[in-house]
Amino acid sequence: MNHDDIERFHEKVLSNGDVYAGNFVGRLPCGTGKYIWVDETVYEGEWDKGKMTGRGRICWPSGAIYEGELEGGFLHGSGTFFGLDGSVYEGTWRMNIKHGLGTKTYSNSDIYEGFWKEGKEEGIGKFTWSNGHTYIGNWKNGKMSGRGIMKWTNGDLFDGFWLNGLEHGPGYYKSADGTYFFGTWNKGLKDGRGNFYPPGSKLPCQLKGCDSIVYDFGSESLSSVLMHSEELGYGRSSSKRNLFDKWKISNFLRHSRQVSHRLTSLDEVLGHGDATKSIPLRDSSLTSPCSSDDNQSENVMVYEREYIQGVLVMEIVRSHGSGISTNGKWHHEVPRKPAKGPGKTIYRGHKSYYLMLNLQLGIRYTVGKITPVHTREVRSSDFGPRARIKMYFPSKGSQFTPPHYSMDFFLEGLLSNGV
Repeated sequence: MNHDDIERFHEKVLSNGDVYAGNFVGRLPCGTGKYIWVDETVYEGEWDKGKMTGRGRICWPSGAIYEGELEGGFLHGSGTFFGLDGSVYEGTWRMNIKHGLGTKTYSNSDIYEGFWKEGKEEGIGKFTWSNGHTYIGNWKNGKMSGRGIMKWTNGDLFDGFWLNGLEHGPGYYKSADGTYFFGTWNKGLKDGRGNFYPPGSKLPCQLKGCDSIVYDFGSESLSSVLMHSEELGYGRSSSKRNLFDKWKISNFLRHSRQVSHRLTSLDEVLGHGDATKSIPLRDSSLTSPCSSDDNQSENVMVYEREYIQGVLVMEIVRSHGSGISTNGKWHHEVPRKPAKGPGKTIYRGHKSYYLMLNLQLGIRYTVGKITPVHTREVRSSDFGPRARIKMYFPSKGSQFTPPHYSMDFFLEGLLSNGV
């Protein structure tokens, strides 16, 4: 064996001012050693063929610390990162990025535990706000997206679909007073028709037991929540099910996975971390139209409600606890104020009802697209066919227009030329 290949301890000052003190094999650091950069960053741990590989500890001058596994000079495997802002992430890494299973405690005591992908929450996870609000369900790109359950500390609960952190799609809302609303949401607002059940109502047979998916958030571990989420349809593959079976909070750091993108620096790791999540607003509009006497009886009214972007526009008596529809007329129309001056009140069924919806949507869309431009003199090109625009608004929505509950229609008007 060549004498240079024998492992030995040596301290060496590099040409750029960095210092390495540790074992060498040949001319390369190997085994254990300590590396000090000129900016006073310090790594102490294992080396292999001249690169930080194995277990080690990195301390940055700013005060950030990483303890865990590295590979080829990257944070890779399981490890704990103590951020500049006081946050702590404990979980798996992939090329300097949080990826896999992990738990992050934010500086304000918010906690997320679950799956990460390329540095952001993605997959199934649980987020607990410092004030006690809890969300368990699917995440995508760092936001609540997909099926999930949000429970507020006052006892209110929403179980349904989410998009970019807002209720979006079918779901139900249960208030602390026992009222239920089953319907659809659009970007955090109730939109469309749904059924409202006052306290004491008998839920239809197909809805009985739906409340069994509400967990005891304070006592149930994330591992059991993830297992239960399989039953709810959060994940179907047997590989994910096996992974949930093996999940134990105490040893989830042992699981390492692979990443598709490679970082060349630790800049992202050394940042102040992700911003803590905003708390979805509790729905305060689920108030029962029934009197207190009705709450003591099982034979109470059930209402069919219609909302347009969070505004209750219509309400009808649908059944009396049995789930059987009645032939009653509209019981309650909200809001319907007498028209002041000339004009008529437009309500559902009126010949101009859809025209009113189309105008509202068109105005809202147009106002939202207005951007400030410099004014100029009026030109002949500002008038005539060349200055007109025709936009199609399909009910399902398009690349340029939002979905809506009116009929398909066209909006035609003049182009804005800064006049």
